[in-house]
Amino acid sequence: MATGPGSRLPGWLRSRRVRNLLRLLVLAAFGAVLLVVLARRWHEVRPLLHQLSVAGVTLAALAVFSGISATFLCWRAVLTDLGSPLPLGGGMRVFFLGQLGKYLPGSLWPLLAQMELGRDYKVPRRSSGAAVAIFLLLILGTGLLVAAIALPLLGGDALRRYWWVLLVLPVAAVLLWPPVLNRLLGLALRLARREPMPNPLSLPGVLRAVGWGLVSWLLYGIHVWVLARMLGVAGVGILPRSIGAFAAAWCVGFLVVIAPAGGGAREAALIVLLGTGVGAARATVIAVVSRLLFTVGDLGWGGAVALTVRRRNPTPEPEQESVG
Repeated sequence: MATGPGSRLPGWLRSRRVRNLLRLLVLAAFGAVLLVVLARRWHEVRPLLHQLSVAGVTLAALAVFSGISATFLCWRAVLTDLGSPLPLGGGMRVFFLGQLGKYLPGSLWPLLAQMELGRDYKVPRRSSGAAVAIFLLLILGTGLLVAAIALPLLGGDALRRYWWVLLVLPVAAVLLWPPVLNRLLGLALRLARREPMPNPLSLPGVLRAVGWGLVSWLLYGIHVWVLARMLGVAGVGILPRSIGAFAAAWCVGFLVVIAPAGGGAREAALIVLLGTGVGAARATVIAVVSRLLFTVGDLGWGGAVALTVRRRNPTPEPEQESVG
């Protein structure tokens, strides 16, 4: 009889279908809560929607698209440092098409998709898997760093509710130190009976990836700031608060791993973190529009890459048999 940790769980809970169903139920619960909040404040939210201009929303969308591209460059820097450099077009295909998997129930789809897509460019599966894990750790670590700096600016309520997020920061910092990270990677590969990485991580390579991660948080904060400005929020400290609030909210959504793509959890946290400074109604509008922009951004990048690949590799016409 198996005695591992998983064997202690009921059989129905060990089923992948049941776990995916639970994740969808949690996502639906978060969505229901957001709808209730939106319904209760509809008399305040509705007039604010008229303040959103096409030009402003477009500018916010450009900031989101640029931020997503910065995360791609962060991932590409990690993969290059591990010894598997990719051309820009090939890297975009692997990353952006693989990222679409995060909208599916289950947390392994982006990893599996990038491992398979990377094979077309002779990237070892262990390198693809390690790059995704390190990339996510880098994004989380830089997000926690930004949140730690800005959280005191977001008011006592934000610090009281989400102080626990700061506890993850020192752990992430230690794990991202190249000597520690290389040892952990080596141990994981030995346990999995896989060959070592082609190249160990270097400090310059990690710093380049960290730099792109910080750029992505700046751009994501700008999109929140643009939306806040359209809703009539002004002040010198709005931009740093927007950057910190979104970074902290994203980290909360990421750590609540049961919700696909942080759905619901990120928006709820963003409403709380921004509510003190901009008001609950404005924060609700910003959170909902932000989620829409990110969904459009992910689908837009994925669609653009898929269309580009299809045009460059058209389906060959069937060869005609020669007569004679």
